[in-house]
Formats: sequence, C-alpha cells, structure tokens
Amino acid sequence: MGFQHGLSGLNVATQSLDVIGNNIANANTSGFKQSHTQFSDVYANSLTGASSENRGLGAKVAAVSQQFTQGNITATSNPLDIAINGNGFFRMNDNGAISYSRNGQFHLDDSGFIVNNSKLNLTGYAADVNGNILNSAPTNLRVSTTALQPQSTSSFGLELNLDSRVNVPAPLPAFDATDPTTYNGTTSGTIYDSLGNSHVFSLYFQKNAANSWDMYATVDGASTAAGVPIGVTLGGGASQAVTFDSNGVLTAPAAPIAVSVDLATINPTLGATSPLDFTFDLSNSTQFGTGFGVNAITQDGFSSGTLAGFTIDGEGLISGNYTNGESRTLGQIALANFTNPQGLKPVGNNLWLETPAAGQPLIGAPGSGILGVLQSSAIEDSNVDLTAELVNMITTQRTYQANAKTIETQDALLQTLVNL
Repeated sequence: MGFQHGLSGLNVATQSLDVIGNNIANANTSGFKQSHTQFSDVYANSLTGASSENRGLGAKVAAVSQQFTQGNITATSNPLDIAINGNGFFRMNDNGAISYSRNGQFHLDDSGFIVNNSKLNLTGYAADVNGNILNSAPTNLRVSTTALQPQSTSSFGLELNLDSRVNVPAPLPAFDATDPTTYNGTTSGTIYDSLGNSHVFSLYFQKNAANSWDMYATVDGASTAAGVPIGVTLGGGASQAVTFDSNGVLTAPAAPIAVSVDLATINPTLGATSPLDFTFDLSNSTQFGTGFGVNAITQDGFSSGTLAGFTIDGEGLISGNYTNGESRTLGQIALANFTNPQGLKPVGNNLWLETPAAGQPLIGAPGSGILGVLQSSAIEDSNVDLTAELVNMITTQRTYQANAKTIETQDALLQTLVNL
C-alpha cells in the first residue's frame, strides 16, 4: 500500500507544480486569472461502507479552480486598451463563435472593426445615425470613419439683457442696418444651411417706447441701399416687437417665433435649400438697468466633419469627435457575466468558453446590474501573486520530496522482507 500512497502523492504534487508553473509563466499576461489546485483523499469503500480502520489509498486532484479576483489596472497611452473594473467579460465574436475574455488589448482592423490580437471582434451595441444606442442585440463594434453629414439650423436661442435706461429719440429714426445711430444694440450668431455653409445671423434692437423694442435681422449683412434688411422675416414680418413688464421680464414674444431666410435672394450661387426656416427663442431675456449684454447664444446646426478621434467612457460608450466640433455616439461595448465563472472553460489566448456549469451569460452595458465599469487607456494585469506562487512552489516541492521518501522507506522495508 505504501507505494500507492507515495505514487499518488507524487502525482498530485506534480500536477500542483504544473498549475503553479502556469501561473508564474502568465504573471505578465494581461487579463490572466490564476488557478488553484484542489485535492481530495482516496478511500476504498465496501458495499457496507468504509471500515473504521481504513487507512486510505492516497490523494487525488479534485479540481483545478480558477480565481477570478480583480487584477491591478495599469494605465497606457492607447485609447483602445480597455480594463474592466469589477465583474464581467468582454464578449468576442469569431464568425459566430462566441468566447469571453478579460484581456482588453484591442485595435482597429482595416475595416474599422475593434478586434483583439487574435482578430476576434469585440461585440456591443450599435448606434443609429443620430447616436442613439440600439441595444436589441450585440453586434460587432465598428468605428465608422464616414464623414458627419451637415445639419441645417432648426432652432436658434438668444439670451440677452436690453438696457432699460436707453432714451427714446423723438422723432424715432427709420431703422438702417448700416447706421449704428438707428438702433441701441446688436449681436450676431452663426447659422447653417442644408449644405453646411455658415451664415452670419445678425440681430438689431431699437427702443421705440418704455419697455418696448423693435427687433430686426440680417443674414450675411444683406440689405438694400437704405439699410433695410432683405431676405429675412421674423414672425412673418420685417421686424418683431419685443416687450417687457415693469420688472424687466419678457412678455413678448411669449413663445419662439418663426424665422425664414430666403437664401436664393441673399446668395443664389450656394445651391442650398431655400428658404432656411428655423425657430428663434428669446426666453430668459431681460430688460434691466444695466448695459446691453449677451448671456448665451445657442443653435443646433453644423457643417460637415470628419472623424478626428474617439473616446470610451466608463459605461462603454464610444464617442466620436469630429473636425466640425460635433461629437456622436458610435456604439457601446457590452459585457457578459456568469452565475458561476469558475464553470467557464479556458481555451487559451486569454479566452473562455461558456459551459452548462457556468450558466447562461448575462449580457448588458457596463455599470448596469452587477457588471463592472470600464477604464479606457488602461489594461488589467494578471492577478497572479508572484510571491505567493513562489512560496507555494517551495511547499509543493517539499511535499514531493516527502512522498518520494515514503516510497524509499517502503522499498527498504520490502528489501528487509526479501532478505529474510
């Protein structure tokens, strides 16, 4: 029996050293999860149960269990290096074959798809042309380099203060956009047509009575010889009344007004859609006893632009930054988690396959449910504790030597019996 005990001890010690050696070999492998050898004893049982004097038959390896503890996160300079902080796995696609990984070292292939070093596609949720995430089913993520199409202005907002101390001249002069003495304040902003051409939208304010003003507008400075704006209507007319109450609060226009710009009259060579129609909002404008001043100008149009770069946030949203100053969501990385991650089957190349023992994959956006968050320009290091592994190696080596000693001792006893 002693030979069998010793042989089983040598066998489990050898397998344990294999596991320890593999852990040490992968101490610098990004996303690697160390394994631990679990042992169990062996007894010979009869049909009526084990004898109370049964001395056992040795040991065996019960399982090699992976330890899915968090590895340290190291910063890098590559925005496509992505670390998972918390639970979850990257979901990888190889022509329909799904696998899972904790190694977030990615790059773009020649078609703009996000892939790992084994050319497997990172999956997630695509976005529509407006940047809305389509989270119905994961798909291969792609960073599109298609130019961003221009968007014509559909709304323009202006928040300003008109000086209530301004005197009303008598008689009131006729407005002339080219004569600053005929108005009390002016400002301008940029609007865009259907082709992405920018235009200067200028506004002029002329006080005509207490708490009452007339607002005029030009586009690209177009006016007649008498300074009368052409090609622009405000609320259906050449000008728009702007009134305030005695507290300086805007009373009219009470809602956004319609603005129409006849681009064909202003510049017939552009070829953009004409007229350019948008709404104009003066909400939160005031008339106080302070100087004329503009607090905010907003509008929603922009010219065309090409992709200049992209960023990835903690929730996995991939945002493209364009040369026209706009940004668009290009997609969102999806993570998968399992009820029993130790049931996953390791297949090499930092990949695991799902098995019935692991349970069904729970797929979702980073930061949702029990899924961890992402950190761009960073990678997760191996969770191998090199010092602990070296100590385990020494302990296992002593175990191997001790089991070899039991075989040596049994051999000596057997030799004594033979000599009798």
